[in-house]
Amino acid sequence: MKSKRWLLLVPSAVLVALWSGCGQKASSPSPGQLLTSPLVAAGEPGQPGGRLTLTSPGVPQTFNPLLASDAASEDVIRLLFAPLVRFDPVAQTPRPALAESWTVEPDQRTWTFTLRRGLRWSDGQPLTAADVVFTWNEIMYNPDMNRQTFDLFRIEGRNFAVTQMDEQTVRVVTPEVFAPFLEFFGGVVILPEHAIGQAVRARRFLSVHTLHTRPERIVGSGPFRVKECQPGHHVLLERNPEYWVVDKQNLRLPYLDEVLLLASDSTTAPFLFFSGKTDLFERTRPEDYAHFQETAAGGNFRLVELGAGTERDFLWFNLNTNLNAAGRPVVNPTRLVWFQHKKFRQAVSCALDRDRIVREVYGGRAQPLHTFVSAEDRKWNNPQVPLFAHDPARARALLGEIGIRDRDGDGVLEDAGGAKLEFSFFTNSGNRARERTAALVAEDLGRLGMKVDLQLLPFTNLVDRIGRTFDYECILMGVGGAGSEPASQMNVLKSSEPLHQWFPEQARPATEWEARIDALMDEQMRTLDHARRKQLYDEVQTILAEELPMIFTVSPFHFAVVRADLGNLRPSALTAHRLTWNLEELFFRSSNNPGPR
Repeated sequence: MKSKRWLLLVPSAVLVALWSGCGQKASSPSPGQLLTSPLVAAGEPGQPGGRLTLTSPGVPQTFNPLLASDAASEDVIRLLFAPLVRFDPVAQTPRPALAESWTVEPDQRTWTFTLRRGLRWSDGQPLTAADVVFTWNEIMYNPDMNRQTFDLFRIEGRNFAVTQMDEQTVRVVTPEVFAPFLEFFGGVVILPEHAIGQAVRARRFLSVHTLHTRPERIVGSGPFRVKECQPGHHVLLERNPEYWVVDKQNLRLPYLDEVLLLASDSTTAPFLFFSGKTDLFERTRPEDYAHFQETAAGGNFRLVELGAGTERDFLWFNLNTNLNAAGRPVVNPTRLVWFQHKKFRQAVSCALDRDRIVREVYGGRAQPLHTFVSAEDRKWNNPQVPLFAHDPARARALLGEIGIRDRDGDGVLEDAGGAKLEFSFFTNSGNRARERTAALVAEDLGRLGMKVDLQLLPFTNLVDRIGRTFDYECILMGVGGAGSEPASQMNVLKSSEPLHQWFPEQARPATEWEARIDALMDEQMRTLDHARRKQLYDEVQTILAEELPMIFTVSPFHFAVVRADLGNLRPSALTAHRLTWNLEELFFRSSNNPGPR
């Protein structure tokens, strides 16, 4: 089972065509379709009204949930459509959404979802179990339409059986136990049969919900709906009056009348916030903290400290034993022998002064990181893994155990055959924090006696080397955004997967420890018992900490900035939408506050 996980962020294409549309009008309630089992929001009761203005990283490419592969499209789509189950990043647990409840049979394979009574789409039409079955059987399980996650919901070539029991009830039977069922299956947004069924059956689904689709034709069940789109500039959303969430005073959410998303990049987004054109900024960079902190002292906005999240940098050595297109070894055989020794990798880890990286690169706003799952992930972290922290003497001792030492006194280490320890080291240019981290890593390894040739390359060049040519020896990069669920890490940890970066897409596991990780990851997918899954995943983390195919450096602290009068914030560093993951609950405390400062 290949895990093609949700957030693969790629640069958006810049669209130059301009187009705008009219707002939608709510349909009149149909008899018997009043919402009688709404979700009651956890936040405090707020006051309705106002426009929230945000920046989005680039230009959306689509409003079609199954075609979105960029962050800008995801920013909009998450507000237009809703799933059966929603993951709460603060509590790290699935919560009811369109489904008010669910059960699972003792076989751990048969699930039953009960939808809320009186659900309606944004155009006023009923949302029923038939829409769930339509979404799955006609779209999700059609590889011509679902090009990103088709394999994710199949086990050994078999689909999940999705059937309608009645208007409110859906039954799903998985071929085998599927551990992340609620987060993965439940997290798929449901699509309206009445609005797009004809296009699906005419094989026109891939042209549904483009940036030029008339707003009233984009029918969803999220808190907002499209009011206007000017590709290349902005997307304006308005509240969906049919949304199925209410506050504790039975006032239907969202509170906000409109949400405006302005296309921006990493340079323009801070400027838009500082100039008062946006209300919050959640995709901040660590190096900008001092500037935001100084400006926040004026009182117009506040900083929200988020701590460490899922993002972390690490370096790895190329362990690929294959031949390249020219028939030569991908990695120099002499150097491959070094890289394959776990004691070599352990020594490299012991050479790294992570505390210095924290001080000199991040100004103290980061924490040393040694493990695959950080301590902030309370649900899955294994605190008992072995650590290879900064200890140059231990590093030299580990290298000595595999015959590597300075044999001629010139300050450079040699292996048992006399070959000097030298290799190339790449990271991506344009990322200041990573460039500086790589320079410090190279210094640490140089002090140990390794001759490191540090080179800064464009990001696209590195991606090509990592995933296509494999022409590299050591790389410093980062990962993040995949979520805490172990199944979301399958495409990194399984030896056959493309993101198993140190040696991707292996025909069979190259090492016994990789075979063991494969087996553990497969086994944890086949039980709903969290304690058992945790035990299996703990062993995976122990193996990774011992073998060190990924040598982690630091995890930066995150922060966000927001105008001072925005209520119901429940910040989380475990999601890309750190302040707005619960946007339907947010409201302005000032009654005369229609928009940005």
